[in-house]
Order: sequence, then structure tokens, then C-alpha cells
Amino acid sequence: MPNVGSIEDAWRVFDSMPTHNVDSWTAMLQGFAIHGHGAETHGHFQWICEECIAVDAVSFLSLLSASSHAGLVDEGLLYFQSMGSVYGVSATPACTWIEVNNEVHSFVVDDQHHPQCNEIHAELKRLFRQMKDVGYVLDTKFVLHDVDKEEMVYRLSHSSEKQAIAFRLISTPSGTPLCIFKNLRVFGDCHTSMKLIAKIVGKKIIMRDANHFHHFANGHCPSRDYL
Repeated sequence: MPNVGSIEDAWRVFDSMPTHNVDSWTAMLQGFAIHGHGAETHGHFQWICEECIAVDAVSFLSLLSASSHAGLVDEGLLYFQSMGSVYGVSATPACTWIEVNNEVHSFVVDDQHHPQCNEIHAELKRLFRQMKDVGYVLDTKFVLHDVDKEEMVYRLSHSSEKQAIAFRLISTPSGTPLCIFKNLRVFGDCHTSMKLIAKIVGKKIIMRDANHFHHFANGHCPSRDYL
């Protein structure tokens, strides 16, 4: 019911239920997120925790989505950082895939198994030199892994989507649009770097993430920097 436009009716149905579990609570969190009620989502999430209901990754996705749409970036970041350490929620590994010459290639962070791994990493180094020349700085705020700074920087610079872009650049003629697909949402450093790469290489990058399509061109994307 939240998906058809009536969050009030959805809440009345929810409130009339004799018991609530993580599935019913998560449905309401999703409803609040869709309707842009960030503060309500945060308040009800705290209520869930006080009732000792075990939250899952879907619950957190709704919470983070509500935070981003309402511009509550700092609050969302605190919840994101607490997912593993406080709530015991494990993150789904990021994976990006791309089609080149009718063959699908998939990448994970610091992928060492692709047959053109060395060429891909060399292209990444070239891209990062150019990005730094125009003022790019890695954004490490949204890295969930408990690793030291050097490892954190390496993971971000060798993320799945950056490797997919690098592979596409060395495998197709100049001017060819870049279309990639990612299993998780695109935000933070990923979103910033895609805008810069599109500007540097002079190509449009179309990325489909878990939510929608992003169109990066000339250093811009129509969607906001928090999505």
C-alpha cells in the first residue's frame, strides 16, 4: 500500500496487525522512504531496535534510502558505519558487469582473475593521474570495511565499476558510449568518480544500479550527489 501513494492507509493497516516482525516493519520503512519521510524512518528504526527485532540488510537499505532522499547524509553515514559493528549485518559484495563484443565480463573489488588484469590496472593508473590533475580526492566516508587507510584507498581506486570502465576503454573504439551494470546502489566516491571519468574520456557513461539509471556526461549527472 505505501507504493500506491497512501502512507497513512498503510500505517493504519500496519497498526491494526496483532504482531509485527522484521518483514512488516521493513515494509513500513520502505513506505516512509518512498514518501520522503526521513525523520519518521529514523524514529521507527529506533523503535524496532528497542523492541529487540533483528533487522536485516533490506531494513538498512530502506533506512539509507530515506536518509539520502531527505538529505540526512550525516545520520545515514552513522547508520551505514554501524551496520556491521553494531547490528551484525553483512554487506553484499559489489559486482559490476559490462558487455564487450557480445561477451559479458564481471568485476569485483581488486579483481585479479580477469585475463587482462594487468592492462586494466595500468589504465586505472592513467585515469587516476588525470583525475588528480583536475582536483579529484578519494572519498572514504562510505567504506564499510574495517581496514587501514592505505587498504581503503586501494579498494576504492580498484572498485568493481572503475575496473569495468577501464576494461571498456581499452577494449572499444573511442567515442563508443559506456554502459555498465552494478548490483548495488551508486553513491559517494563512485558517483563523483564516474562524473569525472566521463568528462576526462569524453564519453557518456550509462550506469544501471540497484535503483535506476545514471547518465554521466561532461562531468555531470542529472541525479543529485546523494541519491
